[in-house]
Amino acid sequence: MVNKRVPDWLNSSLWSSPGPQPSVQSPSSSPTPLNDDDDRSTRSATKSSTVSVNAVKAGGSVSDGEFTVERPGYLTAAPAVIRAETRHVPTRAKAEIRDPLSSNSNYHSDDENGSSASSTTTSASAAAAAAAISSAEDISRQAQLCQELSRKIINMGEVRRLASQGIPDGAGIRATVWKLLLGYLPTEKALWPTELVKKRSQYKHFKEELLVNPSEITRKLEKSVILDDEGTVIEDKGALPRSEIPQGEHPLSLGKNSIWNQFFQDTEIIEQIDRDVKRTHPDLHFFSGDTPFAKSNQDSLRNILIIFAKLNPGIRYVQGMNEVLAPLFYVFRNDPNEENAASAEADTFFCFVELLSGFRDHFCQQLDNSVVGIRSTITKLSQFLKEHDEELWRHLEMTTKVNPQFYAFRWITLLLTQEFNFPDSLLIWDTLLSDPEGPLETLLRVCCAMLIIVRRRLLAGDFTSNLKLLQNYPSTNISHLLYVANKLRVKSV
Repeated sequence: MVNKRVPDWLNSSLWSSPGPQPSVQSPSSSPTPLNDDDDRSTRSATKSSTVSVNAVKAGGSVSDGEFTVERPGYLTAAPAVIRAETRHVPTRAKAEIRDPLSSNSNYHSDDENGSSASSTTTSASAAAAAAAISSAEDISRQAQLCQELSRKIINMGEVRRLASQGIPDGAGIRATVWKLLLGYLPTEKALWPTELVKKRSQYKHFKEELLVNPSEITRKLEKSVILDDEGTVIEDKGALPRSEIPQGEHPLSLGKNSIWNQFFQDTEIIEQIDRDVKRTHPDLHFFSGDTPFAKSNQDSLRNILIIFAKLNPGIRYVQGMNEVLAPLFYVFRNDPNEENAASAEADTFFCFVELLSGFRDHFCQQLDNSVVGIRSTITKLSQFLKEHDEELWRHLEMTTKVNPQFYAFRWITLLLTQEFNFPDSLLIWDTLLSDPEGPLETLLRVCCAMLIIVRRRLLAGDFTSNLKLLQNYPSTNISHLLYVANKLRVKSV
C-alpha cells in the first residue's frame, strides 16, 4: 500500500529537527532533549534498559521483553501488563514565572537549538528583530483586547480571535478574557457586578456547608436552645447528653446519612488532595514554600478540590486535577484588580468546573472504554496523526511499537501543563480556551503538532529513544507549535 504523501509544509526544516544535538545541562535543570551521546547509548541499549513512562503521575520500565506502565488506579489498563500506581513521579523542573510575552523570552525550535556557533551572532540579531516585532504585536493586541473588553456587549468572536494569538499579561487582561471564554462572565458587561456577587456568595455557602468539621456541628448542638421543666426557653451551655445526640451526628454511626460516616469516607480523598497540592509546581514560589502567601494559595487549591469532590460524587478527586486547577488560580489570583484577586478562589472554582466539564469523562474510570473515555480520545489522536502524517504514524505505532497511550495519556488529561514551562502553558491555554469548537479538538491538534515538529528525530529513533523524547518533550518555539496546530485545522476543514 502506498503511503499518503507527506505535505510539503511538513517537510520544511522549520518544523522538523535535523537530529539530536549536544546540549549543556546544569545540575539543577531538567532532562534536556536527546543529544548525540544519548542517542548512541539509547540505540545500543537492550530491552532490559529502564525507561521512564509518565502517564499523569506514573512510571514504567522495559524488562524481559515486557513493557510495564505504572499509573494511578483511576485508569484501568488496557494491556494486561499495566498496573496501578499512586506514587508521584517528579516532572521536569520549570523556570520561575516570567512574562511569557516579554522581549527577553526567546524560544528556539529544535532546528534553532542545533545551529552552529558560527551563526550565533546572526541568530542573536534575528532573535532581537523577532522579539521587537513580537513586542509590537503584543502591544497592539493588548490595545485591541482592552477596546473589546470596554464595550457594553462583548463581541466574543473578536475576543476569541485575538486571544487565540496569545493574551498579553498586562492589566489583568488574561484573567478577564479567560472568565469570558469559560462562560463565567456574561457578554453583557452591565451584568458583571451582579453575576460576580451571586457566584461568590454561592461559593461562600459551599465552603460553610461542605468544609465544616462534624465536631463543629456537634458543638453547635451543645449550644442549641432547649426548654426547661417549666417550658422556659434557655440556652444550654453544658455538654449535650448522649441520649439527645441525633443518630446521624453520632461519631460511631454507620448510617449512610451520618455526617461522621461521610467524614471518615472523605478522609482518604482529602489526604490525597493535601499531598498533591503540596507538590503542585514546587519550582514556583507562588505555589510552594513556607511563606504565608504560598500557604494561602495552597489552602485555596485544597478548598476548591475538596468542594469539587463532594459536589461530584461520580468523579470525586482524581490525581492530576490539581495540575489543571493551578493555571486558573494563578491567573485569577494575579489579577491587578484587588477585589478580583481577593475572590480568586471563588472565581477559580466555577471556571474549573466549566473547564473540566469538557474533560471530566477522561477522569471517570467507568467510561474508560466508552466513546467519550480517555482511550477513545487517545485513539482519535492516533487517527488524527495517521490522517496528516501517515509515515510518522506508521513508524511510531507499527515499526517502533510506541503506543500513544504511553505518552499521550498525560498530555491529554493534564492539558499539557507538565510538558512545557508554566508561562508557555498559559499561552497554549489561551488557544485552547479561545477555540469555538471547544478545547478538546484544539488539544488534539496541538498534541499532533508536537509529534510533527520532532518528526525527523522520531523517524530516526527506535522504541526507547522515541519514548524518552516524547516523555521529556524538548523546548519548542510555542508560536511555531501553535502555527502547526492551526495548519492542521485548516487542512481538516
